[in-house]
Amino acid sequence: MNKKYILDTNVLLDNPESILILRNGQENEVYIPYSVICELDKLKAKSRLQAIISQISHLFMEHREWLQVLRLQNVDYSQDVYADELIIEEILAHDLSEPILVTNDVLLQFKAEKRGISTQEFKSSKPYQSVSEMWTGISEPDDIVPNSFVWENGKPVYHKVDSVKVIDYQHKVWGIVPKNIYQNLAFELLLDNTLDIVTLQSKAGYGKTILSLAAAFHLVLQEKDSPYKKIFILKPCIEIGKELGFRPGSVDDKMEPIIRPIKDLIEKLHEIRPANKLFKEDGEKFNPKKLEILPLNFVRGMNIENAILLIDEGQNLSRNEMRAVLTRCGENTRVFICGDTNQVDNPYLNEDNNGLNWVTKLCKGQPNYGHLVLTGPRSRGPITDLILRVGL
Repeated sequence: MNKKYILDTNVLLDNPESILILRNGQENEVYIPYSVICELDKLKAKSRLQAIISQISHLFMEHREWLQVLRLQNVDYSQDVYADELIIEEILAHDLSEPILVTNDVLLQFKAEKRGISTQEFKSSKPYQSVSEMWTGISEPDDIVPNSFVWENGKPVYHKVDSVKVIDYQHKVWGIVPKNIYQNLAFELLLDNTLDIVTLQSKAGYGKTILSLAAAFHLVLQEKDSPYKKIFILKPCIEIGKELGFRPGSVDDKMEPIIRPIKDLIEKLHEIRPANKLFKEDGEKFNPKKLEILPLNFVRGMNIENAILLIDEGQNLSRNEMRAVLTRCGENTRVFICGDTNQVDNPYLNEDNNGLNWVTKLCKGQPNYGHLVLTGPRSRGPITDLILRVGL
């Protein structure tokens, strides 16, 4: 039976593809109130919603032949008009046969039902995913992307550009043993010197940074005849919450609070297996010939060669900043980029428009690029596991 669905703003933000789900092929009719379009236009000024609204807009254009708009002729939409009441009036004015308003707003459901309009919630929730989340690094057997993995007979198979390898062994890198199969696959990419850029995406706690550091330690300090002589670490200077303001002291003093998490991981690896070459004789400060932690604004003009460059929190770099950093890389340089596009702290970026996502979007399929989304049953500890499980 043909149904006539009218979508509220909250449904589109919850799942932009709701228009296709409710359309159900060509079975049903889908309507968008013009007041909803106006509300989306206002909301796109909020950086955290820009990526989602961009996706909604593209879907509107792609399916404009059958997607219908409900608009009132005697209303000035440039003025602030109470959206809930306007949606109801837009539906009633078009004399639709048995319209169904799809909204997760309970008060709007109540008001619409009182005016004789049937309502229902939209339960097919699908959070927005960036390209670096959707492209997990695991290919389908009939559509294999270079330098990705395919599940065959219950085992991951690494499909390189010119070879295929079953990953039926476990890595141990600088004393770090993978906690799950995805961490093991991450090591496979990180240790593959044919890959110039490797990106790791995951939520907090899945070990992407310590895996990258362990691989960098191995390549620079342990591997014989290694072309890599130094580790560079770059971490964006983005603060969470209220900024602390001016910090006195040298560059190292100013960077200290920002690089503290990285230093803790370096010291943890040093305790597992000594990495004395990374430290000066006093054992306190890093040896600049072997390891250097850089502020972003110090990179321009550099020429990074014979090194491993680890970019942590890559989602907090803009596309231009990421390009500026990567174009500093010369011969015998590999780049590891870690991040989570769900945790963009830079107020000028969002889940889609950030450096990590742009690298994944543009480099996917290139012969010297690899990507993996880390997941699995275990992370950094039981508290993190609990928070990830309940979805706080």
